[in-house]
Amino acid sequence: MTLPDHSPRVSARVLVVEDDNAMRDLLVEELVDAGFVVAQARNGREGIEHVRRQPTDVVITDLRMPDIDGFDLIRDVRATSAPPHIIMITAFGSIDSAIRAVKLGAYDYITKPFEIEELILVTDKALKERGLEARVGQLQREVEGKYKFDNIVGSSDAMQNVLSLVERVSQANVSVLITGESGTGKELVARAIHYNSNRADHPFVAVNLAAVPEALIESELFGHVRGAFTDARTDRIGLFAEADGGTIFLDEIGELALSLQAKLLRVLQEQEIRPVGGTKTIKVDARVISATNRNLAERMATDQFREDLYYRLNVFDIQLPPLRQRPSDVIELAEHFLVQASAKLATPRELRLSGDAHRALLAYGWPGNVRELQNVIERGVALCESSVIEVDDLPAQVIKRTAVDFLAAALERKMSISELEREYILRTLADESGNKTRTADRLGLDRKTLYRKLAEYAKTDKTSSK
Repeated sequence: MTLPDHSPRVSARVLVVEDDNAMRDLLVEELVDAGFVVAQARNGREGIEHVRRQPTDVVITDLRMPDIDGFDLIRDVRATSAPPHIIMITAFGSIDSAIRAVKLGAYDYITKPFEIEELILVTDKALKERGLEARVGQLQREVEGKYKFDNIVGSSDAMQNVLSLVERVSQANVSVLITGESGTGKELVARAIHYNSNRADHPFVAVNLAAVPEALIESELFGHVRGAFTDARTDRIGLFAEADGGTIFLDEIGELALSLQAKLLRVLQEQEIRPVGGTKTIKVDARVISATNRNLAERMATDQFREDLYYRLNVFDIQLPPLRQRPSDVIELAEHFLVQASAKLATPRELRLSGDAHRALLAYGWPGNVRELQNVIERGVALCESSVIEVDDLPAQVIKRTAVDFLAAALERKMSISELEREYILRTLADESGNKTRTADRLGLDRKTLYRKLAEYAKTDKTSSK
């Protein structure tokens, strides 16, 4: 029999628990010869104490022992902070007991008599699965860290208000509706809510309803049974069932057809789904977070969106401001994306934006919002041949923006003189990295006048956020 490569075994920590001295010595000798690091225990209690004191990857134990049996060992070992996989050795007549042991948490069992190669293969398999579990746990922690509140970039009053709402709603088990233009980061906010809630250890399932053909959405959301339609060759669970215990994110909810809106409303009301073609309902516990760039009030007025569904989805609403309304966040976001993009280079290096590049980014209106800014920075990093991203490394639509473009955008948005003044002052302040003295000099304002205007803007932001 060809055995797996021995190299991964040298760091694996295996414990043999066996009250029969001859059998224990044989197992330890064979496992050491196979390349494992092996410890031994003469009985169940000694084995449990070893696992509590020493990091252990796999426990190989007999089922029948004089002091405590394998069932008690499984319970105590599984209760430790980092429980190892447990392989049970049992006589053929104890198969029922072995199955019971697996149900209690044992990884696998081997019946006597057995070949040592069989034990080594099962041990290798247990170690491989344990390594995969460790990797999944690491990735889970990385994902959770990525969506912590302090990783949502933006120090403007508007974004700080959004962060406050996200933090408050995370612990409330209610439906959330996130609205905002495309590219403002609606899914990022939804993930932040999930990973900072008590559902973080359960799935986050996202679906873009606009990207799924209407004929398939019901099956996608609720699943189907075999034979429900032509291509339904097997049963399939839907996304709501996948999200059970966690969160389902319904992006572009405004695109959902009226016929499906009624079925979604029933799910929200009854907390149960019925697969397509099925006759039985299935209970589900999934928190619903939805998002849209549409004006749902207008769609309700034209009977394109159900009012009762709207109020079910919109128990708590979060409105994400477009990037053009928070120019003070542009450079902060650009620097954040710059660090991320430069770290992905084949040879990572420290990069910075030139002053002209700063000014070009601040002058641009960002119709694609944060997503467009991220793409622009990633493009600049790819094109940059030095340590400084110059204005020529930015795309044409960004660097061609002029004061005339700024005024044209203001006319398009029907801004008042006071709104135009506010935006220009805030952009200038951001361009000067928050330095009020330099900002006042550039604007030709007395510093006291600038301070007064900024205080008025802050007061207005706080009032509008209430």
